[in-house]
Amino acid sequence: MPTPGPYRRVVLKLSGESFGPPGERGISMQEVVHIAKQTKTAAEQGVQIAIVIGGGNILRGAQFTAGSSSIQEATAHYMGMLATVINGLALQDALESIDCETRLMSTVKMDGVAEPYIRRRAKRHLEKGRIVILAGGTGAPFVTTDTAAAQKALELEADILMKATRVDGVFSEDPEKNPHAVLYRDLTFRQVQDQNLRVMDTTAIAHCMEHNLPLLVFNYRQDGNIERAVRGEKIGTSVTSGASAS
Repeated sequence: MPTPGPYRRVVLKLSGESFGPPGERGISMQEVVHIAKQTKTAAEQGVQIAIVIGGGNILRGAQFTAGSSSIQEATAHYMGMLATVINGLALQDALESIDCETRLMSTVKMDGVAEPYIRRRAKRHLEKGRIVILAGGTGAPFVTTDTAAAQKALELEADILMKATRVDGVFSEDPEKNPHAVLYRDLTFRQVQDQNLRVMDTTAIAHCMEHNLPLLVFNYRQDGNIERAVRGEKIGTSVTSGASAS
């Protein structure tokens, strides 16, 4: 029997880039299966897991909004929402190939490939031990999938929002550009806002702060880190209402 961790239910935010080959666009099933295996191990700890996914490995709405693009900005954002569904299908098959029961739900109606997102239905899937993949962002343009993740975590009454990144947490600067950047282990939401730290977008941070929803930012590329995160081990950067930077 798994040892009960501190969390009953978590929402995990995965960027689209985590699905692609390093530095490239598209989907690498090797990367997706790596995430799926980590997620399965984490779910075996008895925690309920919902995953909100981005679509930047396939398409970013911003790439069509600069200069002379003939695509309207709202249309570009809808195109990005569809990209998250493509990633969701890949992750669903990867999870099911290793015997995980899943449900793919989309805020954009797409009955042929995904269930419509209904809060009560999503909670019921989680209660039954299914890994729920949430695609389509919020279903509205001009909103990031970071904000969608914060909203879904609040709607589903998650104990914590976890953002999986390719670096070890929140740094004073971009560690991929400055090797001397300082890693913060504990922050407050106010510090994130005041220092303009790159954690999540400002709306997502505001949602978490207003509703006192803890946030953990950690490196998903290190084997076992998703399991460590759901077990409450000290990894990455913890952002709460009352901690201080260290």
